[in-house]
Amino acid sequence: MPETKTVSALVVGGEANAGPPLGPALGPLGVNVMAIVKQINYLTKDYVGMRVPVKVVVDSETKQFSVEVGIPSASALIVKESGIAKGSGTPKATVAGNLTVESLVKIASRKKEQSYGATVKAVAKEVAGSCLSMGVTVEGKPAKEFIEEVDQGKWDEALSG
Repeated sequence: MPETKTVSALVVGGEANAGPPLGPALGPLGVNVMAIVKQINYLTKDYVGMRVPVKVVVDSETKQFSVEVGIPSASALIVKESGIAKGSGTPKATVAGNLTVESLVKIASRKKEQSYGATVKAVAKEVAGSCLSMGVTVEGKPAKEFIEEVDQGKWDEALSG
């Protein structure tokens, strides 16, 4: 059974480099750090500008490696989809941005495998909850109101994804 070493890091999508945190962790393993960085940047290109968890598994004998890319946080995905710089500092008083139901479904679909929610609709409610704490509206409505409408079945067709 080959011995493997795992290096976990949080990198900015599409912008990983041989500096910290990757270089110092991978260098002592005797692998081609630039090849790994290139692979990480390729795999994270859809998450440019977002912090993405990555895991590099290296076989100590053959120096072969594999890269696993995690999913950014719900708040990072909300920021990207709504086109805002960051969430509101006063979410109850100030609206930072708005998400369409299509964007909400897109985020929920990405987050589904990490969530306890069994359906896209359930995960969409979780994401809407994150919108609430960030001061982001959904379809122009406060997130709490949107969640109530979801519970009433008003968005079933759109959230069936």
